[in-house]
Amino acid sequence: QVQFVASGGGLVQPGESLRLSCVHSRISFSDYAMAWYRQPPERQRELVASISSAGDTKYAESVKGRFTISRDSAKNTVFLQMNSLNVEDTAVYECNLERPPFAAWSQGTQVTVSS
Repeated sequence: QVQFVASGGGLVQPGESLRLSCVHSRISFSDYAMAWYRQPPERQRELVASISSAGDTKYAESVKGRFTISRDSAKNTVFLQMNSLNVEDTAVYECNLERPPFAAWSQGTQVTVSS
């Protein structure tokens, strides 16, 4: 099944950083508003950051000043730089379109922040 593929997660301590990457073999990211979502344990999926086709960005209040979404059009890749991670950031992170119709959700990449 055609999906976005997210990678770059891992286990880190509070205050550390991670950079996530998202790719899709068929969709040109420069033509769509893209977003990162996360689903904490036993909670619903939530939008954390988005970037429009023009490059405008938006962030959930909980990650403002700590996370940065960006796009490399040449590599057709969307990134999420996550700094100053805390335990509340622990979740499965996924990328997709900013709005429906969504592509099939992938298994995402696990980010675990633990001391």
